[in-house]
Amino acid sequence: MINTDGKFFLGNVLDTETPILYDPDDLTTHAVVLGMTGSGKTGLCIGLLEEAALNNIPSLMIDPKGDITNALLHFPDLLPSDFQPWINPDQARRDEITTEEAAEKTAALWKKGLKKWGIGKERITALKNSAHFAVFTPGSDAGIPVSILATLKAPELDWEGNQELLREKISGTVTALLGLVGFSDIDPVRSREHILLANIFERAWSVGRDLDLGELILQTQNPPFEKLGVMDLKTFFPKKDRFELAMSLNNILASPAFQSWIEGMPLDIESMLWGPDGKPRHSVFYLAHLADTERMFFTTLLYSAIESWMRAQPGSTSLRALVYFDEIYGYMPPSAKPPSKPLMLRMLKQARAFGIGQVLVTQNPVDVDYKGLSNTGTWFIGKLQTDNDKQRLLDGLEGAASGNMNRKQYDKLISGLGKREFLLHNVHEKKPAVFGTRWVMNYLAGPLTRTHIPALNKLAGASILESAPKAKPEKSSTAAAAAQPKASKSAGTETRPAVPTGVAEYFLPNNLTLAEAFKTANQLAPADAESQGLIYKPVLLAQADVRYLQRKYNLDHEEKVTAMVQEPDRRGMARWEEHLVEAVNPRELDGLPASGARFDVLDAPLSDGKLVKSMEADLVDWIYRRSSVTVFSNAALKLYAGQPTTEGEFRKMLSEASRDGRDADLKKLQATYKKKLASMDTKLKREQRELAEDKTEVAQRTMEELGTHFENIFMSKSTSRRRVSSSLSKRRMTAQAKADVEESIDAIAQLEQEMAAIRSDMELAIDEVEDKWEETASQFDEINVTPYKKDILVEIFGVAWLPYHQVEASGKLIEIPGYSG
Repeated sequence: MINTDGKFFLGNVLDTETPILYDPDDLTTHAVVLGMTGSGKTGLCIGLLEEAALNNIPSLMIDPKGDITNALLHFPDLLPSDFQPWINPDQARRDEITTEEAAEKTAALWKKGLKKWGIGKERITALKNSAHFAVFTPGSDAGIPVSILATLKAPELDWEGNQELLREKISGTVTALLGLVGFSDIDPVRSREHILLANIFERAWSVGRDLDLGELILQTQNPPFEKLGVMDLKTFFPKKDRFELAMSLNNILASPAFQSWIEGMPLDIESMLWGPDGKPRHSVFYLAHLADTERMFFTTLLYSAIESWMRAQPGSTSLRALVYFDEIYGYMPPSAKPPSKPLMLRMLKQARAFGIGQVLVTQNPVDVDYKGLSNTGTWFIGKLQTDNDKQRLLDGLEGAASGNMNRKQYDKLISGLGKREFLLHNVHEKKPAVFGTRWVMNYLAGPLTRTHIPALNKLAGASILESAPKAKPEKSSTAAAAAQPKASKSAGTETRPAVPTGVAEYFLPNNLTLAEAFKTANQLAPADAESQGLIYKPVLLAQADVRYLQRKYNLDHEEKVTAMVQEPDRRGMARWEEHLVEAVNPRELDGLPASGARFDVLDAPLSDGKLVKSMEADLVDWIYRRSSVTVFSNAALKLYAGQPTTEGEFRKMLSEASRDGRDADLKKLQATYKKKLASMDTKLKREQRELAEDKTEVAQRTMEELGTHFENIFMSKSTSRRRVSSSLSKRRMTAQAKADVEESIDAIAQLEQEMAAIRSDMELAIDEVEDKWEETASQFDEINVTPYKKDILVEIFGVAWLPYHQVEASGKLIEIPGYSG
């Protein structure tokens, strides 16, 4: 690796081994990179950012397409497994290889490319450890989200002496906000919307008071001034029209999609450039997921924040930080004037004095205001799409060079450029140079999508915990929901506003003392706190009894749904699930307000009886659509149980019911087998009796046979023939008796075997019955039962007055909820 001596090694002069070493301080006069798609712009720019990191220079990178996220893909070991997660599987499939094979080829390619340029593992490791790398995703939590509300806070600059700068910042911020809500081609001098909001900002910032979107919306409706110029406010901007503007702004704040814009890490430029350990940060602002208006909104706010931070820094001739903008199409066009353009032009003119360098990238020269680029000292020119593009670029370059350039020479040089070849025009150098870019250390995976960002930040060790998560709303008491005291916009009036005819009115009890109110709101009471009494603020209070009745499922359950909407939408719309609270006992509601209390104003929709009635109907419809209870069901047992039966209790019910069914089946089974065994037992006993009788007969026949035998011996010869015949007969009868014994023994053995088989069958049948009922007891379904509309009875609905303690401390009025539900 060559010795760069603190300079940026970008490549070699074409067809030579002479390195291009670029002085980073030259970037204080800014740089522009131009070239068509495929010219190698991304490789050049990633290489430049690598060199910045290695030279301890922090960078803020605006990435509208997702290419610059590749700045986080550095793999010192160059292992295929490092590359594999970032391989495009579609490309691998088109190449007819697996992602594993593609990863191996890519790793080999990078090793070969880096080796050719003399870049080893040590330098890649140095790059990886040189800075904190992170991807920020404004408007999304895919990466590190960015809170833009901090941008509306008063800058840390004194109003006196910085009025021009702060008014320019206000103008840019207001233009961005109006662009986000649909206003286009805004003229700060002619647009009354711009003039109104700019005056609200100036009134707050001039005394160091912060704003947020909520406060801006309120002040848009009720500005803190009576005149604009010499004209009365009502004449210049009627209340009805101001309300429409406030609604447009409120639509942003009310949109769930906008919540990701107000969560996360504040847009604090200092902390996004330097880590707490003094190491530089390379912060990529990924914008590919945003709509065009949202990109413009954030880019304008970012540039405004950079400018404010920059103004607070001491002057410097050395490069302090880089602001890199990939693909600036639409942000600094030659004719139109988007909100980002004045900021970017101002930065081009003034940032050099503070050591802030900008690198602007575009494909088409016609997309860029060349008057602005006349303040750009370095031009990196790659292959262009058409000859017209080249001629327009030469016009702009000629103007930037104040005529001190050879147009024909530049024309020829640009025409001969190939892929990854660039013409370097640097006002700090005498001659232009044509060079080929070096191999980058980062893996160029191409544009990455939002789904890649979490893994990308994890790879770089960038923790999402750097952001400030917003607590999710839960069902809770009113006091807990208002954890932060807020200053009242008015002290209220002693006259209670009239609630519309037909709308019910309630008074929530003041059930917290002042000390208890501070404790419930997790606040310490100021030492100089002085009570100013109570003020009632209107809220929408709703409570309905919901009955779930299904005889089929043995269900008869009732529950209450209670909502308290503290700041109803003026159009009479409510997200009821976000306002659920604990049930209210109607008997605990006061009939009258506390003596001496004051009242806040009653605004729409609570001041409009029709809207309140429509909200009541909407509540019933919401309960009907969203509410349900679970019924546990076992069809085999015809057993059902709903609220308040728990799953454990239902399982117990199933166990008991199945045990009864099992016992009944076993009783029938045992009766059947008992009958069979009894029959077999009768047969066995009969055979056993016959065996005993047969054995007795054998004994008798044997004795008779022996007697006849002895008689034959001692009888006379005259009777011997007759006796022999009798002896043979006796022997036959004895043999028959013995055969009968053997037959009975065989029959008994057979019967005993059959009885054993019956008992075995009975045991198997018992097991089957027990298994059947055990399985039946273990199975159940969950059925969601919704209420009928006729079973939704609204118990409370109307305007409820919520008491707050008013406390004066240090010259400020603080309000703390005096009710806890």
